[in-house]
Amino acid sequence: MGQKRVTGSGADDPRVTELRTAVSRLRRELAGHPVDFPDRGIAEDELAALDAMAISGAPEIPRLRRSLLLIAGAIGSVSALAPGLRAVRIAVDLFGEPLHR
Repeated sequence: MGQKRVTGSGADDPRVTELRTAVSRLRRELAGHPVDFPDRGIAEDELAALDAMAISGAPEIPRLRRSLLLIAGAIGSVSALAPGLRAVRIAVDLFGEPLHR
């Protein structure tokens, strides 16, 4: 309740394609990053959640933004991952702003 869903088939939505591409890229970059850091698991879990939401074709905008925030908090200080994180943020922003109650 109070959650806005994106309608339509994920396969037909270029925003979903962009999100999946950005998430996939950041997941690869994170997997290849040689330094372990305390919140790496959080970032990996939330990237998996973003991908699952995109696959479903009906991501909830507030949940997309929450995952983005958690990912940014988890890897925000790892400068090597900044371009990939920025691409995910841009992809999430394509879905628009959540409705406020």
